[in-house]
Amino acid sequence: MALHVRGVLLPDDEVRDLWLVGDRVTLDPVPGAETVADGGFVLPGLVDAHCHIGIAPGGAPIASLDQARELATIDRDSGVLAIRDAGSPYPYPELEDEPGVPRLARAGRHVAPPKRYLRDIGVEVEAADVPATVTEQARAGNGWVKLVGDWIERDAGDLGPAWDADTMTAAVAAAHAAGARAAVHTFSESAVEIMVRAGVDSVEHGTGLSLDLIDEMARRGTALVPTMINVATFGGIAEKAREKFPAYAEHMLALRDRLPEVVRSAYEAGVPVYVGTDAGGGISHGLAVEEMLLLHERAGMAPHHVLAAGSWEARRWLGFAGLVEGGLADLVVYDRDPRADLWTLREPRRIILRGQIIR
Repeated sequence: MALHVRGVLLPDDEVRDLWLVGDRVTLDPVPGAETVADGGFVLPGLVDAHCHIGIAPGGAPIASLDQARELATIDRDSGVLAIRDAGSPYPYPELEDEPGVPRLARAGRHVAPPKRYLRDIGVEVEAADVPATVTEQARAGNGWVKLVGDWIERDAGDLGPAWDADTMTAAVAAAHAAGARAAVHTFSESAVEIMVRAGVDSVEHGTGLSLDLIDEMARRGTALVPTMINVATFGGIAEKAREKFPAYAEHMLALRDRLPEVVRSAYEAGVPVYVGTDAGGGISHGLAVEEMLLLHERAGMAPHHVLAAGSWEARRWLGFAGLVEGGLADLVVYDRDPRADLWTLREPRRIILRGQIIR
């Protein structure tokens, strides 16, 4: 049966009638459609653009397809109807078109340097094997590759680039040649500079970004997904490492403390900023709204731009059509205007995914 929704459609800011026929939106009236929302504010489904439903709580790879489905459902029930899994040790292409599961943009496994990343999560390879591994992981995903740009280098006692600059540049080129976009994990100043200048498509975390590099990202259209929820945990990471790696500990704290200004500068420079929680492992699922609140409260992003970063603009970036003629039937309805109060996002009245009522 077709569904009918009426409300103030954002970002258009106009009262609109939408009819949902199967998995598609039409603006043409459908006789006999069931009205399931009349009034309120209608958003295209929310997005978590940095999420890991292939990593279980605690940090191990998930054990089954059912577990991936369960974790995705937690996000869905918060209003997140599209996810970019930014690296999964467990393949789950079967879920891409499954009813009840958010839209999925997926990377394969993280491509990481040997013995310098989370155990059992990435494919760990020497420099000579990086391009071929990137090509392989591009096939394992559906449009994205995840590169580990830096991690602690124990001999140096601090963060260091994963490989030499030529190898990291070749990794981005290999992703693009395979028809995939490249996302890079970076905390440090040196690795993020290499990767931005190499043409990476999105910077994850980005705590080491400089003002000059932010301008370069804006010029290139490189996205930033700052994962402020995750970076807030750097204090615990630093304390665990302080005895053996004091320089690393102090560096991580400094990177944590500067992130709000980094995000604010990127936003003001016109860098595309998107909402991502880094859920999976140590970060719980279902926190995209909390990330949106941090982007506003700590980084100074205006509510309208926060909503764009976590809804319509993020969906467009990932290739998921919005609430237009022929678009995808994913939407969330709120009683109050979230532009006036982002806390409203915590209380969705109606969630519809793939044309099916979730709540």
